[in-house]
Amino acid sequence: MSRLAFALDPATEDRLLPDAVEHGHLVVGRAMTQPDLLAALDSISPEVVLVGAGRASLSATLLEACDIRGIRIIALAANDAERAQARALGLHEVFELSATWRELEPIVSGGVPVPARAHDDGAGGERARAASVIAVWGPAGAPGRTTVAVNLAAEIAAAGHRVALVDADPYGGAVAPSLGLLDEAPGFASACRLAGASALDHGELERIAQRYSSSRASFDVFTGLVGPSRWPELSRDRVTTAIGVIREWAEYIVVDTGFSLEHDEELTSDQFAPRRNAATFATLALADEIVAVGLADPVGLSRLLRGHAELVDLVDPSRIRVVVNRVRTSALGIDAYGQVRQTMRRFAGLSDVVMLPHDGRAVDAAILTARTLRDASPKSPLRTALRGFAHEAFLPVAPIERRRRFAPLRAEAGFAAG
Repeated sequence: MSRLAFALDPATEDRLLPDAVEHGHLVVGRAMTQPDLLAALDSISPEVVLVGAGRASLSATLLEACDIRGIRIIALAANDAERAQARALGLHEVFELSATWRELEPIVSGGVPVPARAHDDGAGGERARAASVIAVWGPAGAPGRTTVAVNLAAEIAAAGHRVALVDADPYGGAVAPSLGLLDEAPGFASACRLAGASALDHGELERIAQRYSSSRASFDVFTGLVGPSRWPELSRDRVTTAIGVIREWAEYIVVDTGFSLEHDEELTSDQFAPRRNAATFATLALADEIVAVGLADPVGLSRLLRGHAELVDLVDPSRIRVVVNRVRTSALGIDAYGQVRQTMRRFAGLSDVVMLPHDGRAVDAAILTARTLRDASPKSPLRTALRGFAHEAFLPVAPIERRRRFAPLRAEAGFAAG
């Protein structure tokens, strides 16, 4: 049971209130304006406040007052402008205005403990840490880089973190069509151009980013190049600066990189010529973690082994996590998982390899509907494996706190009865 205060429009409160009471929660305030709520925080002592995400209901003053008292705020946004307003204030738990109590209940009852200002430290000012950059790389041959990148972003976002998915493939982006987003104006290239002019700030990031919307797993997307001819826009300095600005804006950055690790331009005498693979090298240099994805068949494993050897020459091997995708007996024979494990141990000395099952039906469903696996096929084996990998490799284990329980007060009975 949680003590709830409502500061929503009357229609939304009337829709949510019966389900809240039915789930055993005590409503200690309803139909409250922001000034009334601020004045009553100490007297009604709510554990959770549900507010509208508009400026009339939500402000930095309210967030600060609730943070000081350890009160969780959940905002309901009616449109993109209100959602952007809540994100700009640093509020992390933002739902659609049409959200049902079934969607809100896990957060109200505990859920994943996420502070209102997840990007600030306890002093209420500076970031506790820069965002973690996860680069998803793989050799030529479509090993599933984009599928892994998109779904890692979704699973990290579902855990309550603000995630930016960046398509930095200089050979042409695939993230936008995978998620059904517009790609006429490549978002990451725009960010890089602004970074080159020292004009990239958080306001511009909000404008450029496209939002993939999903229940409790929304994230921002910076779409990739619409064609390979535009690769000079992704220079190393621009990419480095752009990702640096995004690190101050998000908690996790998942980057879908290019496949090539060749320094072919350096074979020419022109040392000032643009580098086709500069974006890939810049991303790998910045990344805290690198996910190296390969296919589970003889050709794919051989490409992965050669690519991994090149990758080790570029970055610290401790930052590399090897993922073998589409593991299946039809390509490797009996005991496909054992075959992969033995191959990687024998030829690369790798004993810690993540293996993802072949799940064509789930991937087809995701592609057909332009959704993540979490939305298109939530119970599929591939989605389950990716979720486990994301939680084990990238998400910190949050301490479990015992929730306080309050005895109902007689003066509050009127609220509980509606």
